[in-house]
Amino acid sequence: MSTLVDDSRVRSGLRLGLPLAIGAAFAFGMSGAWARGLIDAGWTPGAAVTVRIWVAALVLLIPTVIALRGRWRLMQRNAGVIAAYGLLAVTATQLFYFQAVAVMDVGLALLIEYTAPIAVVLWLWMRRGEKPTGRSILGALIAFVGLILMLDVLSGRSVDIGGVLWAFGAMVGAAAYFILSAKSDTGLPPLVLAGAGLFVGAIGLTAAGLIGILPIAWNTDDVTYRFETVPWFVPVLAIGIIATALAYVLGIASTRLLGSRLASFIALAEVLAALLFGWLLLDQLPNLLQGLGAALVLAGVVVVKLGEPAAAQSGDPALATPGEQFVDALEVEGTSDETGRAGARTGPDPSNGP
Repeated sequence: MSTLVDDSRVRSGLRLGLPLAIGAAFAFGMSGAWARGLIDAGWTPGAAVTVRIWVAALVLLIPTVIALRGRWRLMQRNAGVIAAYGLLAVTATQLFYFQAVAVMDVGLALLIEYTAPIAVVLWLWMRRGEKPTGRSILGALIAFVGLILMLDVLSGRSVDIGGVLWAFGAMVGAAAYFILSAKSDTGLPPLVLAGAGLFVGAIGLTAAGLIGILPIAWNTDDVTYRFETVPWFVPVLAIGIIATALAYVLGIASTRLLGSRLASFIALAEVLAALLFGWLLLDQLPNLLQGLGAALVLAGVVVVKLGEPAAAQSGDPALATPGEQFVDALEVEGTSDETGRAGARTGPDPSNGP
């Protein structure tokens, strides 16, 4: 009887976790298209990403304080992790991605960023000696071929090298996010790590703008998209509230319900969302060859993930009622998103977004 009950709870966890994960992917995926409209209206990428992170940090400020529950020493003990998360996983990833979408299609830029799981595999190999499996190597090769087709190199068309390099920079930042998110020994609730990281990133970007390192220019002109022209604050609020604050919260909740391995597969829907919103808002669509390359990149990343060592299966975050699951997904008793329930698991969690 207990087995039947547990199976029912697992299914209920999937029913709640799957829509949350898909919602997070689509929320993250719309950021590039909204930002491109601001950039075309005269905003610099630095201004777009700074306002995005400030809006999200302020929206998550109160939930972050509540999740911390007065445990300020956790912040002190993990100051280095929070700083790295804010500057690398948040600031660098979003800034480089916005720099890329300023000169190339948003979907293609995100596809390059989403080769980050391959970079993580290489990092673990060099850093920890965790040699990738044959399947992971095959997946990396498939993704590499897809990347060549996606960049349309074979057709002889000109490629914006600067945009490609910015996108690869975003990929490095995303890889740092995956690695930092997988740390299970900090004791930081995920919501605190996200909220504090966003706040650090916002301060860092503002400081860089004030001293002239980061060009920041913005205006209050209306912004034109494919469907119509809107006031400037519409994309600003959409990026900050929906594509960042809401996206992070949904990503945290879905990862705790599904586990990082399954959630990372579903997060690939962000690429499809970026392509969809790039078409809806900007009328951007890849050509046939680029579409084939995009499919190969996605297939390669999936094969890489399938080649990872099997995660420990003791326990399951889905063994609770749906209401308990969602509340517990946002409230963490001072442990990582999966350690408190199931012990250590492997595998990063790509909830990015950009």
